[in-house]
Amino acid sequence: MKFADFKPRHFLWSLQDGVATVTLNRPEKKNPLTFESYGELRDTFRNLARAEDVRVVILTGAGGNFCSGGDVHEIIGPLTMMDAARLLRFTQLTGDLVKAIRACPQPIIAAVDGVCAGAGAILAMASDLRLGTPGAKVAFLFTRVGLAGCDMGACALLPRIIGQGRASELLYLGRSMSADEGLAWGFFNSLHDPAALIGTASALGIRLATGPTVAHAMTKAMLHREWSMGVDEAIDAEAEAQAICMQTKDFTRAYQAFAAKGTPKFEGN
Repeated sequence: MKFADFKPRHFLWSLQDGVATVTLNRPEKKNPLTFESYGELRDTFRNLARAEDVRVVILTGAGGNFCSGGDVHEIIGPLTMMDAARLLRFTQLTGDLVKAIRACPQPIIAAVDGVCAGAGAILAMASDLRLGTPGAKVAFLFTRVGLAGCDMGACALLPRIIGQGRASELLYLGRSMSADEGLAWGFFNSLHDPAALIGTASALGIRLATGPTVAHAMTKAMLHREWSMGVDEAIDAEAEAQAICMQTKDFTRAYQAFAAKGTPKFEGN
């Protein structure tokens, strides 16, 4: 499946040198999500599992903000009028988006500037790497609207990234995590000037895209799978995973390049 001509309806898409960029594009409202954009994002990340021309994905927002969460008028309001069955279908949809992000084999880089709140904070949290700016503000706002902090996997994922106590504080209080806190706590991998954010994310994306695609996908899969494993089980699983990677042509190319004192060119097989 090729994504070169992919034209989504609810966000922007570009693809260059194996690096796809998903840009949430409702800057006048700080890029909120709608029922439709949730569904299209979920389907896109699911389909990326079969992508032949996408090696890395950058997730970002237009207009100096990442994502303000669910649209107040297009999602929050209608939710107050739904019955229990429809509410469950919606919450399962949002959870399926996180599952799709975690299950797609490509490394995902969140490039976060400005507002990153609610479901937007979840999208950043679910990504593999997170680059921020000094003005980035991340907030898990659910308790502010009378909901629990356990939304879209937050109670499972966030403590593993920043620690149980810090995650508890953010999920109970709904306060914003500053960029400096996010960097110190390990939520952000690095901070950059807003003007340099996308360029830095793209450079990182190209670096990953020119690496061993199969091996990167295996690393991502094992990072997620091993959360539920004991250490001995994880060691055994990694032995099997690495043996699979040793059967790739990229592994042979790397050896041949090393032996010839050259630089390997990984082709993703």
